[in-house]
Amino acid sequence: MNKIIIIGAGPAGLSAAITIAQNGEEVLVLDEYMLAGGRLLGQLYEEPTGNWWNGITESENLYEKAIQLGVDIQLNTSVYDMEKQNNQWIIYTDNGTYFTKNVLLATGAAEQPFAIPGWTLPGVMSVGAAQVMTNVHRVKPGKRGIIVGVNVLSSAIAMELQLAGIHVKCITLPKKTKLAKESGDPLEVMNSLLHVSHMAPSKFVQLGSKLMKNDLMKKMGISFYPKNGIKMWDIPIMLRKAVIEIYGDKVVEGVKIATITPDGEVVKGTEENISADFVCITGGLYPLAELAAIAGCPFYHIEELGGHVPLHNEKMETTIEGLYVAGNITGIEGAKVAMSQGVVAGFSILNHIQDGKFNNDIEKSIKEIEQTRNSAYIQFHPNVEEGKHKLKKHWENYIGKELCKMVK
Repeated sequence: MNKIIIIGAGPAGLSAAITIAQNGEEVLVLDEYMLAGGRLLGQLYEEPTGNWWNGITESENLYEKAIQLGVDIQLNTSVYDMEKQNNQWIIYTDNGTYFTKNVLLATGAAEQPFAIPGWTLPGVMSVGAAQVMTNVHRVKPGKRGIIVGVNVLSSAIAMELQLAGIHVKCITLPKKTKLAKESGDPLEVMNSLLHVSHMAPSKFVQLGSKLMKNDLMKKMGISFYPKNGIKMWDIPIMLRKAVIEIYGDKVVEGVKIATITPDGEVVKGTEENISADFVCITGGLYPLAELAAIAGCPFYHIEELGGHVPLHNEKMETTIEGLYVAGNITGIEGAKVAMSQGVVAGFSILNHIQDGKFNNDIEKSIKEIEQTRNSAYIQFHPNVEEGKHKLKKHWENYIGKELCKMVK
């Protein structure tokens, strides 16, 4: 029997593997990391219901279920190339070459940090690295840290670091540069911050966010925003100060910050030093889609989805027969959405193999994605629905052009 290959053992990949194995097909899952779970591994937060979402526990449950169903999971295995020959995919890894007719890319996302003077000092890391060190390896990145970059990812991880007894002194902006882009623009940052205000324990912050309904109110909010920030989880969120340098003799000793105008310009003479023994830099996440590019899948840049995403439809099918995608490669969203997408991809692959037997399951699971997305506690991109609509239009246009070619 020709095994279906899934690249990526995160929430999307494991959910797809379970779906496929439950319906009688053999599955091989490849992942370069030493543990299954992907970005699930670092997640820990309290949901509105009062229940705790523990990514390690969720990962272990998915992994154990997959193993019990006979899924072959090969960890510590890097995929460096793939190509299609004679209706068969050839997958090249550092542990050998594999062949299959159906591949699911569930490669997830990567962080995109930005350069700050001093960012090569030991003690500077991405915010995701600090999350994994703390939640997975149980090693504190330091005692007193500063997070540079205010977004959904940094807000959620800052809360997790605080829970682990790590003092996050503040979350602040980077200096506005071409590389930092919107990350250094207070108004743009406020727009993203408003979408995690429901996570704040402060009722004042939650109420204030509801008043920011239009651009005028947002501009007023930035103009009168306290220069020392507003606290969330006892962490000052600074939208009117920016880090202009990370300093230290051989290791991180602190950062130099300065007051900035509502437009993000540094106010000269306002520089001051804040001591710290580690610094996290975050510019958000982007879809990790290099393998889809190698496979020849067309791409579109959709800001609402986090960057360039491979063209695909609601069934997680790409334009190339036998190639499917699921999870953050399709757009940056939470783990629960990724799991739902993995189920859809699994049914789509089964449907292709077993002659349309799973059409009803596909339709049902597509609706479950929407329900999961609408109820998501954390939304990395507030306009994800608009992004999905743009992607659907691109798909329709592409299919229309291909049909025209066939007619000609």
